[in-house]
Amino acid sequence: MAATGEKFERAVSIMARLRGPDGCPWDREQSFDSIKPYTLEETYEVLEAIDNRDWDELPGELGDLLLQVLFYSQMAQEDSRFSIDDVLDRLSNKLVSRHPHVFGDVTAETSADVLRNWEALKAEEKKQRVQAGADGGKPALVPDQESALAGVSAAMPGLLEAHKLSSKAAHVGFDWPEIGSLFEKLEEETAELQKELQQLHSKPQPAGRGVAGSGKVQVPEELRQRLEDEVGDMFFVLVNIARYLSLDSESALKKTNRKFRRRFQRVEEQLRARGRTPQQASMDELESLWHQAKGEEKKAPAASSTKP
Repeated sequence: MAATGEKFERAVSIMARLRGPDGCPWDREQSFDSIKPYTLEETYEVLEAIDNRDWDELPGELGDLLLQVLFYSQMAQEDSRFSIDDVLDRLSNKLVSRHPHVFGDVTAETSADVLRNWEALKAEEKKQRVQAGADGGKPALVPDQESALAGVSAAMPGLLEAHKLSSKAAHVGFDWPEIGSLFEKLEEETAELQKELQQLHSKPQPAGRGVAGSGKVQVPEELRQRLEDEVGDMFFVLVNIARYLSLDSESALKKTNRKFRRRFQRVEEQLRARGRTPQQASMDELESLWHQAKGEEKKAPAASSTKP
């Protein structure tokens, strides 16, 4: 049986072949920008397999995610920028340097100690990169002037970005004193949204019936912007409540999405058995079937917790 290193080298060589002159036309046409959407898609498929505890599917999804790393590295090597060896070296060196309590003589008794060491090491590495940039003639930030929020990508999903931003700010002392303050902030933001809603001449109505968009309240652009601001503020507070509870807001929302999908599809099944569609049912009937679906899940919690 081939060793792990041999299997990895085989995957690297296959990727090089696909990008080679006699390789795959589609693979040869790809660029860093064209591959980005697939990277995000494969990441979410890994997360879905984990959430579903689908251990048969997870190895394949992790392989698809690893393919993205091999793809980027091969394209970079072709441009003489870096190679997969550089990626592996950077990873190994970082794992060793960021874990001095394992590979060195630093003591870390708890996970909190590990995180404090991690942040201190990251800060020191940042200073070294700044100095290296200055020595190489590159423009460099003065370390003391660099933002505490540096390193939080604006390209990540909004919930994750909010969690990262608030965590970074909390590390330098900018945080709510306790979770009760967050609920007070949530009430404040809810009141501000309700106040803005009073500017509407008619109350918002769901647009689920009839022609899409027909019945939707027309909101002036200036008011729409303010409403968007207030809803965004509420999301940010909710993300911080999750952070205080050591919960991942993205995972929590995905779990609720799966729960909604599961229950609504059960409602559709019940209606199909009656020869009808949701559009043909009254709101009272839909609500009754929804509560019935919830009740069925409560009777079989184990079955509903492993699959969406």
